Amino acid sequence: MAGRLIYLIGPSGSGKDSLLDAARPRLAERGCRIARRVITRSAEAVGEAALGVSPERFAVLQAEGAFALAWQANGLSYGIPREIDDWLAAGHDVLVNGSRGHLAQTRGRYPTLRVLLLTVDQAVLRQRLLARGRESEDDIDERLARNAQFTESLTTAADVALLDNSGVLARTVERLLDYLDAGKSVRT
Repeated sequence: MAGRLIYLIGPSGSGKDSLLDAARPRLAERGCRIARRVITRSAEAVGEAALGVSPERFAVLQAEGAFALAWQANGLSYGIPREIDDWLAAGHDVLVNGSRGHLAQTRGRYPTLRVLLLTVDQAVLRQRLLARGRESEDDIDERLARNAQFTESLTTAADVALLDNSGVLARTVERLLDYLDAGKSVRT
């Protein structure tokens, strides 16, 4: 039996990387693999444990067919290694830190994927983005407006489960594991 592809999406600052890091040991106990993204940003950049490559190297990898999924966002290139197909075929669940903007293409390639939207209260998200210090307040306000619009469009989709990460991370981890174990929606 093939594994399930769980496509985790959410706005920047929603805590996807923190959730994956906190859940990693317990996901491994369940045989769930977490795909390590390849990103065209320096390996020293703060954030997820991605493989940082140059844009030129990324282009070579993409041309060689190294990625099951690839997209552009925020001036960067992102790739999910093709090994996820092997993991899925071997019966492992695979959790991917995906892109909301690439969801349609991912559904096309993996029609049975399960979409998990990590949501955060807008006030909490604003505070997190301000604390990161990567963007101006105007940029953050624009990002929050886009996020609200995008989130609203996804919350009505039947195949999208919502996972709120506005509170304590340990609680979000438990709800993620419940979702994977039971295969049920985690809508709140």
